[in-house]
Parts: sequence; structure tokens; C-alpha cells
Amino acid sequence: MEETIAGTEAAQIPKQRGDSLLETAVRYAEERHWDVFPGTWLEAVDGVQHCSCSVPACAAPGAHPAREDWATLATGSATVARRMWQKQPTASILLPTGRTFDAIEVAESAGFLALARMERMELTLGPVTVTPNRRMHFFVLPGAAVKVPDLVRKLGWSPASLDLVALGEGAYVAGPPTRFGSRGAVQWACRPTPANRWLPDAEELISPLAYACGRDR
Repeated sequence: MEETIAGTEAAQIPKQRGDSLLETAVRYAEERHWDVFPGTWLEAVDGVQHCSCSVPACAAPGAHPAREDWATLATGSATVARRMWQKQPTASILLPTGRTFDAIEVAESAGFLALARMERMELTLGPVTVTPNRRMHFFVLPGAAVKVPDLVRKLGWSPASLDLVALGEGAYVAGPPTRFGSRGAVQWACRPTPANRWLPDAEELISPLAYACGRDR
């Protein structure tokens, strides 16, 4: 099954099927210039997948930082990325926000509604991921985390009333094909392509995103 849900033409990065986490992490750093760092991983115990953190009720099994100083580990070097994943080839691929991109997170239902609206508006999108826990992340230029609350207010919404949050410095998103335990893998809703290498500003996407979140309440 194709790892991409919807999107434009094929590009180098999204050829996820059969690719190792190591090679994918290296491509993110080498081709997209994204910082990457290895997170936790999945371990099989009596045929059941468990997070390497050993927390029984882990909220994101195999898909969260493995150590508190994760921000200092993140690298944009393909060579360093390869070295890190060689130590733990099944580690999840985590991408820190607030560096080369921020991410606007919404519920999956609102995200797909917004995507349809953006397509009608002929907006240029950056990459968009959808996670197994039914969340979507729209990649935008850094600085969104600071601007989004005021942008939402200008549209007539209270930021607290919408299931919409911008992730910036100190946060991260999981990159495809990272798996969330038995729930499945993170996938691309919109692939990284040469056409969307230049990310949109949060201001360009906030109106359809806020509208969709408002409809989805």
C-alpha cells in the first residue's frame, strides 16, 4: 500500500515503502535539510509491541524522545544522522519544530476538511503528515507558534475554543514512516516535493484551518 494518502507528484523523499528508518532519516537531513533525532523504538515482548521506554501506558509507543536532552541531539548532518541510526536502526524519526519549520496541529477530520478547502483556494501547501492517533501536522515557516494565537483572534475565534495549536521551539513531530505501536505508521497527507520546498507562512493557511476546526467542534 502506498504510504502517501494524497499529494502531488512523486519525489525522492517519500519513497518510503521498504526503506529503512536509517535511510529515510538521512534523506530528510540530506535532501530537505531538516534536523532529525532518533526517538524511542518498538520492542516485541511475547508477540506484543511495547515502547522501549518501558512505560506500560505509553501514549505514543515507539514515537517520542528517548531522553530529556533530545533537542541537543537533533542534527541536520546526514553523516551524523546515519551514525545515530546505525546505533539503533529501529529508532523513530523525530523532527524538531522551531528550526527549519513550525507545524500547525489539528484533528484529522478538520485537517482533511481544510485540505479540500485549500485545494479549492489553490493555496500552495508545505508537507502535511497524518498520525495514527488521528492528528495532522501542516509544515509552515518558523515563527508560526508565536503568530498563530493572534491570527486566530483576528479571524474572530478564541484560540482556546479551537483544537488548533502551533508547534515551535521545544516541540517536535514524528516523521514518516515512524510507527505508533500497533496503531500504524505516520504517513504523508501531502508529500515533500521540489514544489513545496519553500514553505508557506502560517498566515496563508490559518483561515481554512481555523474554519475547519470551527466546523469540527
